[in-house]
Order: sequence, then structure tokens, then C-alpha cells
Amino acid sequence: MNVLALVHGANVPPGIFGEEVEERGHRLDVWSLAWGTPPPRPIDDYAAVLVLGGAMHADQDDRHPWLRDETFFLERLLDLHVPLLGVCLGAQLIARAAHAPVRRCSPPEVGWVEVQLTAEAADDPVFSRLPPRFLAFQWHFYEHEVPPGGRELARSSVCTQAFRLGNCVWGVQFHPEVTEEVIECWIAESPEEVPCPPEHLRAETARNLEEWQEIGRTLCSSFLEVAEHAGVPA
Repeated sequence: MNVLALVHGANVPPGIFGEEVEERGHRLDVWSLAWGTPPPRPIDDYAAVLVLGGAMHADQDDRHPWLRDETFFLERLLDLHVPLLGVCLGAQLIARAAHAPVRRCSPPEVGWVEVQLTAEAADDPVFSRLPPRFLAFQWHFYEHEVPPGGRELARSSVCTQAFRLGNCVWGVQFHPEVTEEVIECWIAESPEEVPCPPEHLRAETARNLEEWQEIGRTLCSSFLEVAEHAGVPA
């Protein structure tokens, strides 16, 4: 099947999600509405869409006018019941397209943060395969409410960390797709955003990344399994 990765910058790639798509024998296209070009294939050709993170915020239409276009694009995908998995900014944009408020969170979450599944996750086809509690890599300054009709699947002490909407849409506030190279790039680009000495975050990452990437692979694989059985065009 064809999978589309919606990206929001060169330094926020599909990461291990892209590896998982290819390992399952699917085709991955990478595209951004910011490029001002049409998607590589007609939208009806995509069996699943990954909506990834970015340095911008979901309410910055004035700085990034294409964000408004992306919201309309996601509304269309929701109407078509295309399986979606949003990550960080991607989850916020899906929530916005589904008419849920998106706002600044206090405090921001940057680094390794404990996340706990809710009771709603127990029978979820994606989250039921995850540990009930885990350390998640985070880098966000905004949060969102659960979209109307959605189910909250995970929380931190600050905000909602994951939701499901309907039978084929998920959003996660954390970053399960990251690689060591991506994290290092973010630290180097924005050291002022790190709430601890950067070397401390690097040490935490060295301790936690391998286990975290296994969780990320499980999450992505479970989502792709849903898409494979969703009956949308391959």
C-alpha cells in the first residue's frame, strides 16, 4: 500500500516510522504543503497518512499560511476516513481539523517525560500493545483537547498525550519516530529550549532511546496493521 508522510521541515523526518513502513513492504512518499506542489500521488491512492512534527505552532497561520491549507487537507482526509497518525504538531493539526482547541501548555515538555496510558487504551488496537507507563521523548510547547467524540489514550502530568478518533485516527503528543541523529539536531538547533544542560539530555537519551524506539516501532506497526485491514485503496 502507499503511505504518505506529511512533513513540516527538513529536520523532522519520518525517522523509524519510515523504516517501519518499508520493512512492512509498503511505499512511503514524503510531501509538505509548504512546498507548494501537489502530492506525489492522488489522495485516493494513499492507504495511510503520517502527519509529523515541526518547529512551528498550530496557530501560526499568519507566519505559515500553508498551515490553514493543511487544516483543510486534514479535514478532507477525516471525511474520507483515511487512517491517520499524527505526531506532536501533527496531532495538534489533526485535533484542530476535528474542531478541538489547541493552545500553549504550561509548562512545556522538552526531554524525557513519564506518560501513562488511560483505561481507554486497554482495548485500543494500537495502544493496547504498549506498556502501561513509559518514558517518552517530548519537544512541544502546545497542547490540544481531545477532539469531540474521541477517546483519550494517554496522559502526562501536563496534558493529553494520545487520542483516538473513530476507528482509524490517532494522535500522539510525544515523538515515537525520533532517531539519535534527529534528537542531536534539535538540541544543536535550539539549546535554549532544553530545560537542563544539553549534556544531561544527551545522557538521558543514551539510556532510554533503544527501549523508546522499540515502543515507536510497535506503535507504528500497529497503526499500519489497522490501515492494512481498513479496506481503503492500496
